[in-house]
Amino acid sequence: MHQLGQLLRYVPDLARLNRAKAVRAADERIKVYHLANPDTGAHFYVLRNDSGEAVSSTLPDAGIDVPVTVPARDAKLIAAGLKLGQRTLVHATVQPMLSLTAGRQEIAVFAGRRGDLAQVVLDCADEPTPMRLDAEPAWSWNLGKLNVTAPLGAGGLSRVRVEGDGVDTPMLLLFADDATALRLWPYETPSGPLLVYGPALLRSAKLRGSTVHLTGDTIGQTGLEVWGPRGITHVTWNGRPVPTRISASGSLLALRPLPGVTRPALPALAGWRRRTENPEAEPGFDDADWTAADRKTSFSTTPVPDGQPVLFADDYGFHYGDVWYRGEWRDGPDLESVSLDYSTGTQGLLMAWLDGEPLGTHRMPVPDKDRARQGTWTAKATFALPKKFREDQDERADRHVLSVLVRRMQHDMDGTARDTHKAARGLTAVTFEGASPKVTWRIQGASAPDPVRGPMNNGGLYGEREGWHLPEYDDGDWKDAELPRADRRQGVTWYRTDFRLDVDPGVDASIGLVLDDDPKRAYRVQIFLNGWSMGQYINDVGPQHTFVLPNGILRTRGANTLALAVLSDGTTPSGPGEVRLTLLGAAAGGVPVTPV
Repeated sequence: MHQLGQLLRYVPDLARLNRAKAVRAADERIKVYHLANPDTGAHFYVLRNDSGEAVSSTLPDAGIDVPVTVPARDAKLIAAGLKLGQRTLVHATVQPMLSLTAGRQEIAVFAGRRGDLAQVVLDCADEPTPMRLDAEPAWSWNLGKLNVTAPLGAGGLSRVRVEGDGVDTPMLLLFADDATALRLWPYETPSGPLLVYGPALLRSAKLRGSTVHLTGDTIGQTGLEVWGPRGITHVTWNGRPVPTRISASGSLLALRPLPGVTRPALPALAGWRRRTENPEAEPGFDDADWTAADRKTSFSTTPVPDGQPVLFADDYGFHYGDVWYRGEWRDGPDLESVSLDYSTGTQGLLMAWLDGEPLGTHRMPVPDKDRARQGTWTAKATFALPKKFREDQDERADRHVLSVLVRRMQHDMDGTARDTHKAARGLTAVTFEGASPKVTWRIQGASAPDPVRGPMNNGGLYGEREGWHLPEYDDGDWKDAELPRADRRQGVTWYRTDFRLDVDPGVDASIGLVLDDDPKRAYRVQIFLNGWSMGQYINDVGPQHTFVLPNGILRTRGANTLALAVLSDGTTPSGPGEVRLTLLGAAAGGVPVTPV
């Protein structure tokens, strides 16, 4: 992508291409797409190899009589008749990457796979005076054509300087394999373009007087080479002067390598505190402040079942996250089972309790290949009442409470403007077997939207509504806990811990959180860092185990609070299992990040 991006930016011939005369490769396993620019006469050939092995072939129809190698199941772009400054490329066996003028010379870069032999042919009516500035390249001149070859990747960047061919401006040819090309950074300045070789990333380049001030990132120790406008004699890197000399290629070459990064140490996550929740399942829970679910009509595209109230969460203003329902009725002899119809996004689930006793959990199936793009999933979960409940109905109080938690996941997309995003989420219907009690329903989802983190940050779990995910929450009365855990209960358990980081200010570190456990354990984890939702981990489905903790939300120099809301169906030991920080990458440099 880096090579293609620079190619599109610095080779304007690509801005207008038409289909051109059909061209066939000598080896029929190579399919050739021929494009040409009608204004400049430049030709581009896309060589496609669908076979299972690398293929080398000439293109006699295009006048390319040297073999071009295309890796297995890959493609390659080559050019012919392309203007490179004041010279013309006859053809090349590797892809051009960029062409620019820096100072008193033109620079052309060609890139390809490591181990490929790059061959570049230039029109040179007069015999040139090429200078091989590295050991790897070779050249020959015959019949007005300069042929330059270089094995890619053998010694990093390979340089050949061409002059004395009747053109006033010298040309520098640079040859790079894919890894080397990633360290080449062109940059436009008011005084003209410059080219930097060496760092993992060039962020900015500013010219002040005779000094070019560069900022960027390094990972390992690396050299630095700068081709720039005339008059540039000094270089700084991230604010520090870099001693340089003028090289044979006309660049400013650093006398000492730029330092690499010191990888920061990460602490182990310990000192966990634990607290169980879902008091909403208890019959005595006070739901007086919840919203009455008694609407008769809906804005949803999902039909409202006859004789049932609207139970769709969106109709009551709960658009994101988990949603709770509590249905209450009096009496109900002969009640045998309850069926809960519900609608969710991918991997939604439902949990139910009757008078505080778990009835069970129902999950939407894991999508297969044919249903991977399905946005809305519907199902009916039927739970038989426990035998003890049916036998003791005469002795029980005449008041009963059915509590239901729905993790409804995402809304559907509406890319085809068919109102698919209006499909219901949450319960859609509730029916009973053996009796028809008159049920009054109440619903509760997320509380007021977080004014900083937004409405999609948290949902309707009790702990979310009470702020258990927030760093300022006082968890001093929670129980100490050690991980991994192996609890068995249907519902939600929260875990919290604090940790400190001390990343050097000059280091841009990307840190992630890893969760891992036996995949036979059925549980999910909502992850909160300093109050911000980082995502959901589904242990028995996956595949994601690593979650990025973005700098700014993550305090790289200070205290952090990690909160995990573990939802388990009770059929297997729940978690969490292993929870640890991991370093995803680090670079010396970066940019300041303000904590949010």
